[in-house]
Amino acid sequence: IENGEFQLKFKQLKINDKDKDMKKYLESLINQAPLMLFIKGTPETPKCGFTKELINLLNQANIKDYKTFDILQDENVRQKLKEYSSWQTYPQIYVNGQFIGGLDILKQMNEEGTLVQTLTGNQGVAV
Repeated sequence: IENGEFQLKFKQLKINDKDKDMKKYLESLINQAPLMLFIKGTPETPKCGFTKELINLLNQANIKDYKTFDILQDENVRQKLKEYSSWQTYPQIYVNGQFIGGLDILKQMNEEGTLVQTLTGNQGVAV
C-alpha cells in the first residue's frame, strides 16, 4: 500500500467510526422514551409554528407522556437525524424507536382517528 493510500484508508476508517458513534448516539436519543419528539425549541417555548402545532395537537389528544429534544441546541444531531430518518424536516416523531413521520403524518392520523392508538399503544377502548 502506498503511504498516501494508507492515510486515505485510515481516514475512512475514522470517519466510519464517527458515523457509528453518531448512529449509536442518535439511537440512544430516539429510545429515551416510548414517544420521542425532535422539535425546535421546547413544548413550553416552541421556536417554530410546526412545533407549536404539534404540541397543540398532542395536548388536544391528551397525550402528555413524551420526551423532547431541541434540535436547535445541537446542529450535528439536527443534520444527522435527517439522514438517519430519511426525512428532511422537523418535527420528527418516534414511537418505540421507530420513525413515524412529521406533523403532516400526525395530522392525518388525527383525522383518521388513529393518533392516540399509534402514539400510545392504547386501543382507544373505554374502560
